[in-house]
Amino acid sequence: MAALVTSDRRHWFDAPPAVLWDRMAAVGEYRRWWPWLRSFDADALRSGEVWACVVQPPLPYRLGFDLALDEVVPRQAVRATLSGDIVGTAALEISALEGGSELHLVSALAPGSRTLEAVSAIARPVARIGHDWVLATGIRQFRARAL
Repeated sequence: MAALVTSDRRHWFDAPPAVLWDRMAAVGEYRRWWPWLRSFDADALRSGEVWACVVQPPLPYRLGFDLALDEVVPRQAVRATLSGDIVGTAALEISALEGGSELHLVSALAPGSRTLEAVSAIARPVARIGHDWVLATGIRQFRARAL
């Protein structure tokens, strides 16, 4: 299945990589930071974990998916595979920059069911809007609530 929505984004943070990572690893805080994360079941940010998520963008649908953390290199990188209503891969890398850190996120996602695939074929811009909203809002809320 070809990716419906791909992303390659870089975000700068006014915090060193160790601080950025420590906040990202506070998975117990995620629901407080991101109220659109309707359900979230996770123990830790470490290789082998599987997070169960339900996301509600400002659109008339919810997406339920599992995020399998395939590789976690503390303070450096995460590689994950998604399954459920959306399928695909996502990766993030943290780099030190003068005065802070850069978070580089790359993802390739597609519908995980025939129903969503059919809807997405008709409403591709809606899928992109929802995806972009989750990423932009998530970064903004993380800056405001976690750092």
